[in-house]
Amino acid sequence: MPQQFPHSLARAADGKMRIDYPNTSVIRDPAAQRMIVLDHIKKEARSLPLPQETLPKPPAPQVPGAAAPALSMAAVPPGVAVKELGKKMVEGMELEGRQYTMPAVPGMPRQPALPGMPGMPGMPKPPVPPAASLVSEVWTSTALKLPVLTRVTGPFGKQTCICKNVRGAEPDPSLFKIPADYKTIGSVTPPKL
Repeated sequence: MPQQFPHSLARAADGKMRIDYPNTSVIRDPAAQRMIVLDHIKKEARSLPLPQETLPKPPAPQVPGAAAPALSMAAVPPGVAVKELGKKMVEGMELEGRQYTMPAVPGMPRQPALPGMPGMPGMPKPPVPPAASLVSEVWTSTALKLPVLTRVTGPFGKQTCICKNVRGAEPDPSLFKIPADYKTIGSVTPPKL
């Protein structure tokens, strides 16, 4: 049976972002290098420094005489097949789709094979299915440049993420502040990546 995990996301032009879950909200402020976690049940706010990225970022491949790759394609790891799915309209928004297929990773669990049928001479056993690849279908709003429909299929099953009530307006600045009736508790230093 499908499970639903509702949440909402607000992103400001200056990079601030807020994600609201049923009992918790996370506010990220890259300019202040802070993250605030709001506990709506306890009405508490905890401020954390944003973790510093210590992993090196690989440079984009350079091919002499070729145009620079598009930003979205530069982020595609080697071995991942990309298929353009074209454009379609969903709930009044124009979306552009891409499908990313990552080959099976050695050592990943396979889907179980059907057992042989005992007592049935001459019946071949069904073949063991190959390790499953991971297929992601991403539909991005051409106006907002945000993914609004994502489907991921792999050995775990299928996961679908749908963004609803999408608006392109700047969010209210109060969304990125600690509410006045919340108690601010001590901050914690997160581990380095």
